[in-house]
Amino acid sequence: MLQLWTRWVRHRWADDAVRQLPSGLSDRLAAHVRRVERTHSGEIRVSIESALPSSYLLQSAGMKTLLRQRAVDEFSRLRVWDTEYNNGVLIYLCLAERAIELVADRGIQHKVDDTHWAKLIGSLGDSLQAGRWETGLCTAIDAVSQTLQTHFPLASGQHNPNELSDTPSIR
Repeated sequence: MLQLWTRWVRHRWADDAVRQLPSGLSDRLAAHVRRVERTHSGEIRVSIESALPSSYLLQSAGMKTLLRQRAVDEFSRLRVWDTEYNNGVLIYLCLAERAIELVADRGIQHKVDDTHWAKLIGSLGDSLQAGRWETGLCTAIDAVSQTLQTHFPLASGQHNPNELSDTPSIR
């Protein structure tokens, strides 16, 4: 019970995500995503939340399970699965837990080993912990983009229609 109460307090008192992020970060990240998506047919989304919704906090599951569940729910809410080649990737951050999850659609997930994604998450975590938000997120976006470019490159003269918004979801 104490663990649930502690979890509840940490998330209810978490600062609004918008105030924690550097000014203009959302626009710069959107421009970065737009730029890297020109090299492959995949789609990259970023979702940053200050805290988990109350409905998650009342569950008795472990925090790792709840964070993964929330990332998958965000993947669905943002329609990252809704791409022609099933090659969308979501980078999810929960600021209250200082946690990162990555969810890849089935088209790319079957081609990439889980250790690859774990390494990417670890690198992003190190950057965020050091306060290098923009550098860390751009590096993670670049790494995801490189992976998509390896498995879903654009043919010469081919254009990647932008199937999803490039603007990060920040709540």
